[in-house]
Amino acid sequence: MKTPNRDLLVLLKDEFMSEQAIEHEVEQINEMLLHAESLKNFCLAHEVIDLNKYKIASSSKFIMQVVRQKELKPFQFLCNKN
Repeated sequence: MKTPNRDLLVLLKDEFMSEQAIEHEVEQINEMLLHAESLKNFCLAHEVIDLNKYKIASSSKFIMQVVRQKELKPFQFLCNKN
């Protein structure tokens, strides 16, 4: 999978790191972010609160359907579990 092009601000404590070591650090950060930002982890951390049906949905399949919609239905909320 191609890593997305993103801007990262990396603060280093050691100013004597080589350019190769810095590149390695940024590459590891990108790998961690790809794992953390996956759709599976997003579905685990969110739930859909539907006040029209008075239900809270936590299933990954339903959350994926809601996220792919252009906009949420009225009184349907995507809520982080944290």
